[in-house]
Amino acid sequence: MKLDILAIAVHPDDVELGCAGTLMIHALQGMKTGVVDLTRGELGTRGTPELREQEAQDAAKIMGLEVRENLGLADGFFRNDTMEQMAIIRAIRKYQPDIVLANAMDDRHPDHGRAGKLIADSCFLAGLRKITTEEDGIQQQAWRPKQVFHFLQDRYHEPDFVIDITPVMEKKLEAIKSFSSQFLAAKDHEPQTYISGANFFDSVIYRAKMLGKMVGVEYAEGYTSAKMIGIRSMTDLINETT
Repeated sequence: MKLDILAIAVHPDDVELGCAGTLMIHALQGMKTGVVDLTRGELGTRGTPELREQEAQDAAKIMGLEVRENLGLADGFFRNDTMEQMAIIRAIRKYQPDIVLANAMDDRHPDHGRAGKLIADSCFLAGLRKITTEEDGIQQQAWRPKQVFHFLQDRYHEPDFVIDITPVMEKKLEAIKSFSSQFLAAKDHEPQTYISGANFFDSVIYRAKMLGKMVGVEYAEGYTSAKMIGIRSMTDLINETT
């Protein structure tokens, strides 16, 4: 299955927080979108890997994804090394995305920055034909995405561009709420965390509103890019309204 956009992120729920709106906006435009989660989030303070897998699949339905899979790398202990790179290379070659959306290159959670670099490196390596991989016993073709963009997470980084997600903002919040073990969590027997309270959830909304305000829309998601970004027409740019 060839995808137009593939989001690759280290924890189930990273995509929902960082780029769910972008995936849904492009799905509305007829593009095929998917998600690959690198780990099961098994070190998370709240919930279980099994529960988070069900939450991830519930969110996938809301986002209208073509596919969502989990590579089962070790949460907290994965490295930018051969085994992890090869797992991601196989996924990239399997779905042949034109665009990959990835974790931030630097963030509060050390897994995020480490995953951002791992994903970017794997996207490059996936294009080298002398690296051989197989899927169901069939050799895969080399494939390098045209672009790799890193979504903003907890720490603020000046984005290179933003995507207007206003039409799907409510659906983005619905997808985040699918992870009920993690966000807006009830005061139960499990401890509260940095992300489990209403203040964190509100900060996601405030971030989207702030990024939207910068370009004259209601809500937006921001991205950084290591590569120079080119456009085909000046009309592709959003003009701030007066």
